[in-house]
Amino acid sequence: MLDHSNSQHVRLHRETVEIYKHKDFCHIFSTGELYNPEQLNYGVEAFEAYKNGCLSEDLKEEHRKVTEAELVIFQFPLYWYSMPAILKGWMDRVLVQGFAFNIPKGSGSGLLKNKKALLSFTTGGNQAMYTKEGISGDISYVLWPMQFGILQFCGFDVLAPQICFAPEYAPLEERRQMLTSWEKRLKTIWEEKPIPCILA
Repeated sequence: MLDHSNSQHVRLHRETVEIYKHKDFCHIFSTGELYNPEQLNYGVEAFEAYKNGCLSEDLKEEHRKVTEAELVIFQFPLYWYSMPAILKGWMDRVLVQGFAFNIPKGSGSGLLKNKKALLSFTTGGNQAMYTKEGISGDISYVLWPMQFGILQFCGFDVLAPQICFAPEYAPLEERRQMLTSWEKRLKTIWEEKPIPCILA
């Protein structure tokens, strides 16, 4: 699968595929409509639009909401060890350079400081599956790109995630307990300290 927004990189990838062909690799080559031959660089374009006040009204409204928020809770089902595409798209469009971060010359480039954020999500697998010995691996490794690579990078104080493991397969009473636990946590969430976004 070939996917890149910059056609110069697409050309490099196509040349790599040609090498694979000559080495008798069996391949399926598909680009779909995922790249722009005009060499769109979304990050650069979004930054320029932000600097010039040219973002669409819906994005300005999302910026207003984030600016006013003291706590941002991202609620989603975990898909393919990550967030669903619609949430990733929101982050790509809303957490743009100039608003959420500057290109770092070191650490501390995030602009959304003094705000808390947390991931609250459901999984398809049970808790044992998300351990070092489990089939899905340690959940902290799964979350690191989202918690550190996005939220902390943008300046958020990241709180411990709220995870509901496999609610689809849990008995009704267990699902109720998941909601009760989350409701109880929300009552004292302002007292919580950020977690270190490091891998053990």
